Formats: sequence, C-alpha cells, structure tokens
Amino acid sequence: MKTWNIIGAVAGAIFRVVAAVAAVYIIYRGALLCYDYGYRIYTEPAVSAGEGRTVTVAVSEDMSPADIGRLLESKGLVRDGRLFTVQYYLSEYRESVGPGVFELSTSMTAEEIMAAMVTETEEDEEAEE
Repeated sequence: MKTWNIIGAVAGAIFRVVAAVAAVYIIYRGALLCYDYGYRIYTEPAVSAGEGRTVTVAVSEDMSPADIGRLLESKGLVRDGRLFTVQYYLSEYRESVGPGVFELSTSMTAEEIMAAMVTETEEDEEAEE
C-alpha cells in the first residue's frame, strides 16, 4: 500500500513539473510573438529596396481598413495585411485615407502608402478657401 502511495506522489510531482514547464514555454513563445508583432508595427520595412515596382490600387468607399490591408497584401505592397490594418489604426492618417485610385510602389513603407492614399474631403477644401 505504501509503495502505491509513493508511486502516486512521484507521478503527481512529475506531472506538475511537466505542466509548469509547458506553461512557461507557452508564455515565453507567446511573449516573443507579441513582441515581434509589436516591433514590426513601427519598424516594418518596405517590401523591396530601391526603385520598386509601381502598382495601381483602387480603393472604394465601402472598403474597411482590413479590406485595404488584404488588397495591398494581394498586390504585393505589404507583407502582412493584418499588420497594415493595425498600423492604420495607430497612424495619424486614420481619418484622412479615402477612396480613389492610387499609384503605389513596393519601395514604400506602410506609412508612406497611407500618406499617398490621403484624400481631401469637402471640409478640407472649404478650409483652404
């Protein structure tokens, strides 16, 4: 009887140690993933260096920022459409990006792409007059 109690206690201790190691590993990997993604929000380089290639992109009025991110990713202008969406919401261009046809380059960063996609609204035009 005592032997089974000892075996049970040892097995329980081993299980708790394995569970703790697994939890620490999962937390560590998650923290690395979050740090990498957070770092890329502010430092993501352009898709290509130098001249790059020019791509024409049409953004309609009913497109959400996530739709724009997916469109830019499909055209090869950004590496990750979801990352572009986060960058959009954290940028100063959040209220200024509008519909239109834009000539964008693969050598542009996400911030430069958003700056190129800024459209003037009627309020802006009235303020200039």
